[in-house]
Parts: sequence; C-alpha cells; structure tokens
Amino acid sequence: MIVVEAPTPSDTRRIGRALAGLVQPGDIILLSGSLGAGKTVLAAGVGEGIGVAEPLTSPSFVLVRQYSDGFMPLLHADLYRIGSSGEFEDLDVIEAARDGVLLIEWGDVVAGRLPDTCLSVEIEGAGDATRTIRLCPSEPWAGRALEPAMREAAHGVRR
Repeated sequence: MIVVEAPTPSDTRRIGRALAGLVQPGDIILLSGSLGAGKTVLAAGVGEGIGVAEPLTSPSFVLVRQYSDGFMPLLHADLYRIGSSGEFEDLDVIEAARDGVLLIEWGDVVAGRLPDTCLSVEIEGAGDATRTIRLCPSEPWAGRALEPAMREAAHGVRR
C-alpha cells in the first residue's frame, strides 16, 4: 500500500496527474471514499494527465462519461446511483474501456465483480481536511513506478 497526503484539492489533482503517467490500456482504477472526499477531483487529474481537453465532471446522473481526445480513451463511471451489480454489468464499461482507462467512482461497490488487476484508490477526508490517499496496487501495477511517482507528486504538495 502507498499512502500520500493531499492538503488541498489541487494537491489531489496533482496526484491524479502523476497517476495518469503510469496508466496503460485496459487499466481499471477503483476510487472509493465518502461524499466530498475528492474522487472526482482525483479523476479530473487523471484526465488532465491523459490529455483530456474538457474538464472532467462527475457522471453521477449519467453514470458514465467517455473522453476520447487524450492519448488514450478514458471512461469515467460513477456508481453512486447504481442499485445492483446487474445494472453495473448492463453498462458494459469494462469492454468499452479495453483500449483505454476506466475510472470507477464508488468502485468498492462492485470490486468483487471486477478483474483482480484493478488499482484501488481510497480517499479519506472531507471538507477542508487534508486527504489521505491510499493506493493498493494489484500485480499488474507491481512493475510500474507507482511509489516513486506518488512520492514525486507529494513533493509538490504544500505542507
């Protein structure tokens, strides 16, 4: 597990940008945390790092947004309003994102129905509090420089 502190939303976004430098086609990143923890902010950082031109916004009401203008496609799903795992399967986001990256907010809801190759990112904190971001990499992430990238991103964080 890798733990990074993010005192501000811009710090959370910077950590997302650093994460974007390590993603590969087919990656699934599960984002979990309470309401207001910063899941969408981190996702926006990943989008910026991939080169998505438009601002990432929460797909809470549409469930999934697709961005194709970066160096690889990005699907951003928000499962807060999903009522069952069957509804998630109906979205068919895993297949749709096979050539890109899939970010799933509230991903812990369906973690057991996903491949065990996901990167789990847990964000703790709310309001003006410093966020604690825990990255739990699976085996495919082991060969990537996740820890050095997060350490470097954290150096840019104001203390």
